[in-house]
Amino acid sequence: MAATGGSLVVLPEAGPHAGIGVADRMALIGIEVGVPVERVTARQASRSEAQTLGVAPAAPVMAIERTYYDHGTSRPVETADIVRLGSRRVAEYGRRPQS
Repeated sequence: MAATGGSLVVLPEAGPHAGIGVADRMALIGIEVGVPVERVTARQASRSEAQTLGVAPAAPVMAIERTYYDHGTSRPVETADIVRLGSRRVAEYGRRPQS
């Protein structure tokens, strides 16, 4: 809220800039962000997560905490907690060489 509060980009899926992506929304208020930092863990789904995903409780999920940082100040400007069904998600990190 310190970075976006009071601006038109405060909510990622609302307002005139809804759905345009984190980097583009932050650029509108003068903040440059790069590739997000993701913290990925594997665990069992909670009861509410299982209900949302349409699976049995305790199904394997990947929990992803994705944080974007301001290049100028290194402060976090947006964090999302994402839960995906483990059997439908593959995590691949790094950059493949270009030919």
